[in-house]
Amino acid sequence: MFDFTRRMFSATAIAALAFAGSALAGPEPKEGDFWKSEVDAGDLPPVAERIPEEPLTVDLHAKDRAFGKAGGTLKTMVSRSKDIRQMVVYGYARLVGYDANYNLVPDILRDFENEGNRKYTLHLRKGHKWSDGHPLTSADFEYWWKHVANHEKLSPVGPPDFLLVDGKLPAVTFPDAQTIVYEWEQANPNFLATLAQASPPFIYLPAHFLKQYHEDFASPEDLAAEVDDARVNSWAALHNKLDNMYKFDNHELPTLQPWINSSSGKKIRHLFVRNPYYHRIDSNGVQLPYIDVVEMEIVSGGLVAAKSNAGESDLQGRGLDFRNISILRKGEADGGNYRTFLWGSGVASQIAVYPNLNYQDETWREVMRDVRFRRALSLGINRQGINHALYFKLAKPGAMAVLPQSPFFKQEYRDAWADYDIEQANALLDEMGLTERNKDGIRKLPDGRIMEFIVETAGERQEVENALQIVTDNWRELGVKLIMRPLDRDILRNRIYSGETMAAVWYGWDNGLPQVTTSPAYLAPTDQVFFAWPKWGQYHQTKGAAGEPPDMPAAQRLMELSEAWNKATQDSERAAIWDEMLRIHADQLFGVGILAEAPQPVVVNKALRNVPEKAIWAWDPGAHFGVHRMDEFFFDEDG
Repeated sequence: MFDFTRRMFSATAIAALAFAGSALAGPEPKEGDFWKSEVDAGDLPPVAERIPEEPLTVDLHAKDRAFGKAGGTLKTMVSRSKDIRQMVVYGYARLVGYDANYNLVPDILRDFENEGNRKYTLHLRKGHKWSDGHPLTSADFEYWWKHVANHEKLSPVGPPDFLLVDGKLPAVTFPDAQTIVYEWEQANPNFLATLAQASPPFIYLPAHFLKQYHEDFASPEDLAAEVDDARVNSWAALHNKLDNMYKFDNHELPTLQPWINSSSGKKIRHLFVRNPYYHRIDSNGVQLPYIDVVEMEIVSGGLVAAKSNAGESDLQGRGLDFRNISILRKGEADGGNYRTFLWGSGVASQIAVYPNLNYQDETWREVMRDVRFRRALSLGINRQGINHALYFKLAKPGAMAVLPQSPFFKQEYRDAWADYDIEQANALLDEMGLTERNKDGIRKLPDGRIMEFIVETAGERQEVENALQIVTDNWRELGVKLIMRPLDRDILRNRIYSGETMAAVWYGWDNGLPQVTTSPAYLAPTDQVFFAWPKWGQYHQTKGAAGEPPDMPAAQRLMELSEAWNKATQDSERAAIWDEMLRIHADQLFGVGILAEAPQPVVVNKALRNVPEKAIWAWDPGAHFGVHRMDEFFFDEDG
């Protein structure tokens, strides 16, 4: 099963990789059992020559965690072949990453310097190596910048947008093998936070591997042969197929993640083995990750809970939701070999309704753009009843707002227009002039049609449908007839983006945990994925080539504030901008949140250690298990 490693660590390759020879910082590194036979055979250098001269040394006592022992195979599940990329998410090796308190700290980088959010100097760890043993240097960053991001065949639209400030790219220099400098004319305060994302932009690539597929470096004859063998149309198509660090689907592509993909192609089970050159060690000198192998099985989404209940996963959060807690807890009580932890959800709202302010029906659009209508809908929801009926009072009812773990949380924003007040809601609709009703008590629109408010869903979460059944009864008291329409997720998104959907239900903001380093762009109409304003988002994303410019004062103000945040020079300024944007959302209810902090079940093998019992299950920031450092989890059968 591990024959690939012997090919990767051939004697020829090892001879080509000279070790710098400087003294290592921190504890004496200890050789583990997993790679010992390769080391003994001379196919792999000893651990002292594999880790950086200054590895990232983790003091687990300071983190109130147990020191682990290396070994074991951890089983987990995903529901789609492409989700093997979750190993990049869970592994969470980033240039800079969030710690457990959501502070940005160096990781792959030894350190960094930030001069006014305008100039960033990145320092690599001397002696850090890719998973195939080749040195990681600034040349890998230079390759990406000069030969990929700015190469018209590989990146036709140029470098990614997060590097543009006022339409201008940074000056990027490479002073020495361990130093990279990004410098803008104006501040780019979101640069580091973007690098720390669950799905990060990789501003570096293994140049030594990819040059053989690039026209600037490979001979035309060799490149033509590679293209022919791969059965693609061009060298650029081949390079793009092989260079995706996030997809993690090319087992030959060197990585810096804690585990290496040891398999390729479509399989039911994928194996990921420990990276022998990984840059983290514990303060006892044991190289991380503790776990030798991660086995990721691809199963139907509907089977994740049942298989977890049967003990077929050692660590599972993905594919589980609140409704699975009872069956998981029952399996646990009946002698299952796992524990069910209840983590908090990191989204701003577990369920939120988004009236589409860009809906193509002019009459409905004008009604939905009247804030009194959105406030009436919010006041007309019995959140306490939904929390009691669906979440056993374990969620937090309220409007869509950031979570208490964010420094920008204010209870008044969560409480805004969130009381169950049918009388006030009816008064607001009457004030709008929507006083005419049919014989069934349903209000009429200004053009005489009855108010059938169609809310489309992705049809994937039973809790959404159950909640909307309660809301249907609530809104009937307002004279609003809710019609629920389940659709396929992709169809739903396309209908929203084209303006065909009147309203949709989804989660709240993905990031309910913003910090002062977090861009508030997702609170402004900068992207079509916020279902309240798809056309406005398209306008921004396409620089006016598609969509419509925002024409509501509150939305325009959000855009101004988002731009102001980008140019702010002080954290206090950015915090004030965040507060004003959140206050606008609390007042305007662009998304009508129902409740937040619903428990997320996480199944953990009873022998698995260092998995926090209480934590946040968040995509960004957090990368699900990533911020909790899955490389520090270990098995202790005797514990």
